[in-house]
Order: sequence, then structure tokens, then C-alpha cells
Amino acid sequence: MIKRIFTVGGFTLLSRITGFMRDIMLAAILGAGPVADAFFVALRLPNHFRAIFAEGAFNAAFVPAYARIRQQDGPDPAKLFADRIFTLLLGSQVILLVIALAFTPDVIALLAPGFNEDPGRFALATELTRITFPYLLLVSLVTLYGGILNSIHHFATPAAAPILLNLSMMVTMALAAFFPTAGHAAAWGVLIAGILELLLVMGDAGRAQVLARFRRPRLDQDVRKFFRALGPATVGSAGVQLAMFADTIIASFLAAGAISALYYADRINQLPIGVIGIAVGTVLLPEMSRRLASGDDAGARHAQNRAIELTLLLTIPCLVAFLIVPELIMRALFLRGKFTGGDASAAAATLAAYALGLIPYVLIRSMTAPFFARGDTATPVKASLTAVAINILFKIVLMGPLAQVGLAMATAIGAWVNVGLMVWFAARAGIITMDARLRRSMIMLAVSGCVLGVVIFLTSKAMPFLLTNLPAFRDEAALAMLAVIATVTYAALIGLLLGRNWFRGFAADRAASANVAKSGEPQNFC
Repeated sequence: MIKRIFTVGGFTLLSRITGFMRDIMLAAILGAGPVADAFFVALRLPNHFRAIFAEGAFNAAFVPAYARIRQQDGPDPAKLFADRIFTLLLGSQVILLVIALAFTPDVIALLAPGFNEDPGRFALATELTRITFPYLLLVSLVTLYGGILNSIHHFATPAAAPILLNLSMMVTMALAAFFPTAGHAAAWGVLIAGILELLLVMGDAGRAQVLARFRRPRLDQDVRKFFRALGPATVGSAGVQLAMFADTIIASFLAAGAISALYYADRINQLPIGVIGIAVGTVLLPEMSRRLASGDDAGARHAQNRAIELTLLLTIPCLVAFLIVPELIMRALFLRGKFTGGDASAAAATLAAYALGLIPYVLIRSMTAPFFARGDTATPVKASLTAVAINILFKIVLMGPLAQVGLAMATAIGAWVNVGLMVWFAARAGIITMDARLRRSMIMLAVSGCVLGVVIFLTSKAMPFLLTNLPAFRDEAALAMLAVIATVTYAALIGLLLGRNWFRGFAADRAASANVAKSGEPQNFC
């Protein structure tokens, strides 16, 4: 499982790196003005719906169902189930696309009401949304094929697909002179990327002989069970996206550049969430589903504990950096072209606020996995909707004094509420148990993070004196040096505080898993 996590995380990291290159181009070409705000609204709308219907609810219901059917009944019944879901998914997405294209101005007026006072931004956002929205249909099919491939342990292609979005947008923005605006260039890049991503995963599915095809829908027992799980999962995903919609709605009333500051800060915050949190969740869900389907409840618990342990190990350095040197990060990555020092300061403050919720952001997939793997999508909804209500309440309270920083801070508060409730529900149901190894690791990782924070703070204060004679790229050099020093420091702390026994534990897990694979019998890891 750890090996697969690093496979997904590695490709996701490559996606984030190309994503940063894309965002550097966006910052330099679009800046943080009206055209950028219009494009980010146009980009957010299909992404919100994707998170609700595709990567959010659909994955939560489909992956455990497909993994269970394949484990218990074999490949042919699993393919029949996937074919029927493919047909239903494609039909529903076509209907949604037609409605969205017909009523795009009304959708913009509802979700970005502040644009009504700016006819230019409103018209541009409407036009760009009609270009980007078909991406939702394409990426929904990508998600289905990704779920199938992940269930048969083909993780690389689905993880690599988002790289095409970044490359496509970079190419179209490089050709921005041939489009009406740079926003149009970026929007067409999104649509082209959807086509390329779908072709990529379809190719891998075809080679693995799991390519879905049209099949007359039939509400058999498996399909009905899927929809029973999909309903609550959709409500939960919609609740999370409602909070993000609230960001767009409220930020549209703030000064120009607020939406852009939220976007750039969120892009940095999403690096550990995507590379660590989502990568772990992507691998953990089918792993736990497979173990539970074969009766290995102890192995499923052990897998979750090790996933949490690895998640915290990799997240803590990001948390420390985002809280202590957010402005250096923003200046080094984006301060060029139309992106000014003031834009960097605004985005940095927003990033620090987002970072307050980074730990629950990356843990939430690991906390929902034991519920989703058991077919329980209703319980996570209770936690999600409660957290969303608190999130939106704090957005309203904090938007006045703190502007977009208040919106990010409210998101962090909601994340803590969400993960806290998930832990409570799981403990009450008896489906999560923190073993002694995890508790010990959490203490040592917290100590390591505090020491690392002191080292980063003191080093960052010394950087201006160390780089006085550097004429250009001073911020970039400072961030690079700080990253090297922090990496060495953190590695030394982990080796000192956790010791070789901790690393031997992962080696022992690997050996135990190999024995299980040879014997075919569940292993009680606890």
C-alpha cells in the first residue's frame, strides 16, 4: 500500500509541479485583475460540480462497490456493473451540460452575484464558463475509468491524467495572442485537456480489458446498492462544495483581486492535500474495501493507522512552512509580470489562514475511508454538513474584518470540525483504533514540527543578510536554501526521535503483506 501511495503521490507531485508552472504563467499573463477573476469563476464552476458528482460522491460509492463485486463475484459481474453505471453517468452528464449551457448567465448571477455590478466581468465570466463547462462531462468519465483502474491496482494513469490539464493550459496561454483575451486561451486549454485526459485513461482501461461500453441500464441489486450509497455521498459532497461556492459568492463582493488571492493561496495549500492526502485516500479506499470484503477487518484497521502515520509525517513540514514563511513562498513562485508585491502579500496572508486547517484537510480521506469501504456514505454526510454550516457561519462573520483571509480561516475551522466529528463517529462505531505505534509517532512528529518551525523562523530571518549581494532571483534562492535546510533538519529529527525501529515497522508490514499474498489468508496485523 505504501508503494502505491508513493506511485500516486509521485505522479500527483509531477502534476502539482506542472500546475505551479501553469499558475506562474497565469499570474504573469492574467495577474489578479478582472480577467483573472472571470476566468477563475469559469474554472471553479465545472470543478465544483466535478467534486460533487465525480471525484467526490461518485468515487465514494463506486470504488467500494466495484472492488467488492470483483473480489467476491469475479471480473465479469464487475464489468457488467461498470458498464451500466457508465451508461447512466454519461446520460446524466449530457443532460446537466445542456442545462448549464442554456442557463449560464443565470448560474453566474447566482454564484457570483457581485459580478452583476460589473457588466464586463459578468459577460466575460459567462462566455468563459460556456467554454470550460463541457470539461465536467469529460472528467466525470475520467473519474469512472480512474475508479476502475484503481480497483485493479492500476494507479499510475489516473494519477498522471491531471498533468495534461496543466500542459494544455500552458500551451494555449503561450498562444494567447491568437485568442480574444488570455482568459479565452486558458479556458480553451481546460476543454482540450478534458479530451486528452479521457483518451489517456480509456487507453489504459482498454489494455487492461476493463473498458466500459454502453449497456442497457438495469436496476439490479448491485446498481440499487450503488445508488443508495451515492445519494448520501452526493449530499455530503454538495455540502463541501456549497462552502466553496460561498467563497466565490462572498469574494465577488470584495475588492478586485480577492478571488485571485484565494485561488493562488489555495493552489499552494492543495500541494500537500493532493500529493499526500488525496494520494493516501486514493490507495486506502480500495485497499480497505478489498480487505473488508475478504473478512480481514484487523488488516483494514492496520492499513488505516499506517496511512495516518505516513500522512502526518509528510504534512508537518508543509504546515510549518505555510505558517512561518508564506510571503516568501508567494513572492518566489509568483512575483513577476502582472503579479505585484501587494498581490503576493494578500495571497500569503490567505495561505497562512488556509494552513491552519491543513492537518484535517489531509486526514479527511483517511478518516472517511473506513465508512465508505463498508458502504456507509451517510455517516460522513452528518459530519460534513455540520462542518459546512459552521464554515459558512464563520465566513459571514469574518469576511468584514478580514476579507478573503477570513474566508480561508473559516474553511480551516470547518475542516477541524469535520475531521473531529469523523473521529468521534468512527470511535463510537468501533471502526477505528489508534494503536500504540501511531500514538507514539504522533507525539514525536509534533515535537519534530515544533523544532523545525524554530529552525525555519531563525533561518528565514538570516536570509536577507546571506543574500545581500545577489542581484536577481533573491526570493527564489532564499526559498531554495530554506527548503534544503528544512529537509535536512526534519530528516535528522525523524531519525533521532523515531529511530530505526519505526522504519523497521514499515519493513515488517511489507514482509507480512507478502506472506498474506502467498498464503491467501487474512493476517491479524494488530
